[in-house]
Amino acid sequence: MAQAPVQVDPIRAEFEERFAGSRALHERARTVVPGGITHDGRHLKPFPVYVDRAEGAHKWDVDGHDLIDFAIGHGSLLFGHNDPEIAAAVAAQLGRGTHYGAGHEGEIAWAEQIRKLVPSAEQVKFTASGTESTMLAVRLARAATGRTTVIKFEGHFHGWNDYLLKSEKPPFADGRVAGIPDAVLDTVAVLPANDPELLAERLAVGDVAAVILEPSGGSWAKVPLADGFLAQVRELTSAHDAVLIFDEVITGFRWSPGGAQQREGVVPDLTTMAKVVAGGLPGGAVGGRLEIMQLLAFKDDPAWNASKKVRHPGTYNANPLSAAAGVTCLRRCADPSVQAGCDALAARVRVGLNTVLERRGVPGFCWGDSSVFHVALGETCANRTAGDLRAPEGVSQQTLKGTGSSALTGPLVQGMLLEGVDLFNSGGLLSTAHTAADVDHTIAAFDRVLGRMEDEGLFR
Repeated sequence: MAQAPVQVDPIRAEFEERFAGSRALHERARTVVPGGITHDGRHLKPFPVYVDRAEGAHKWDVDGHDLIDFAIGHGSLLFGHNDPEIAAAVAAQLGRGTHYGAGHEGEIAWAEQIRKLVPSAEQVKFTASGTESTMLAVRLARAATGRTTVIKFEGHFHGWNDYLLKSEKPPFADGRVAGIPDAVLDTVAVLPANDPELLAERLAVGDVAAVILEPSGGSWAKVPLADGFLAQVRELTSAHDAVLIFDEVITGFRWSPGGAQQREGVVPDLTTMAKVVAGGLPGGAVGGRLEIMQLLAFKDDPAWNASKKVRHPGTYNANPLSAAAGVTCLRRCADPSVQAGCDALAARVRVGLNTVLERRGVPGFCWGDSSVFHVALGETCANRTAGDLRAPEGVSQQTLKGTGSSALTGPLVQGMLLEGVDLFNSGGLLSTAHTAADVDHTIAAFDRVLGRMEDEGLFR
């Protein structure tokens, strides 16, 4: 008996047809790259989009489609693609060399600029990525306290290092991670956020070296923190002599010139940075209290250097190209109108998408903070509005964290690509290069895509 032909959703079918060049490249990539992607966050069924060039807030894929870019370098490009001033600084440095294997003035200027902006950064040490920054911060905290355990919160992402990948995705109770020994994972205690009593109880055990968190809430405000929780964590960690680490890899220089800590008025002991800190080039940093950062310093004491100094090499730490981009970028980040402008555009996106959802009566909501937004389809929240929304009510943290894996996410992302909009994990981040016209186009595109999804019966 002949099998019935496989039915392909119209949105997906059109996506596969119009993005055929990306499909061909993905098939080629799969032969040399595991799964065909070089970053897990770029996974998209049936294949991801491959980009040829980018400028400002737009990028053009290999099939020639003009896409409004809300991934914007995974959040690193606060000034958009190919910002002329940053590009000129990198080009000038390129002619002088890319790697000296020695110190250079650029790394000093970069650290000085970070110290000017970030309240906690009395001294700064550079890394090559955000993952390296969080790994170094944990090592510093353990060395400073002589303790082992690190507390993190459910759904908070701190890079892919062995210690902090635990319970980043639901189900949070299952903290095992493929390839990471249980003995390593057992040094990390995972707690639900927004429960200061539970945090106090765990800190009272006396074995905690550090508490690390995203001050925006998990996954750049996808799982928001309750008002006042940051201040409570600061008070509790101080009371129990534990190091407080803010992972500002995304919020740094985006939430305000000095990051979330400046905006919220809560200063941690250590801060991890990447993305915006390097102006869109590879680079990260750890900044913090002098007495902790000095654990990285050599002394005129062989015994100290051999057994107590925290070791930290790194071939590309503070490389001249990243330093040139970073200094140029951060000097501009010092102007609070930069963040205010991006915040206003993101609020306009959130209001616009919520208005469409409310008018159509489709289950879903859009929320976020500062210059970011997230979209959940097929879910409801108690405080859905046709306006701006920071923290959805009546929705579990596991549900919020898992919205990117919804069966509706694929059609949404594919449909938006067909409309010339590239979302990032069913959400996005804004830059100074985005315009009101980009936002208006995105809202209208979202309306049209929801209409197609309704016609296909996807909301049944």
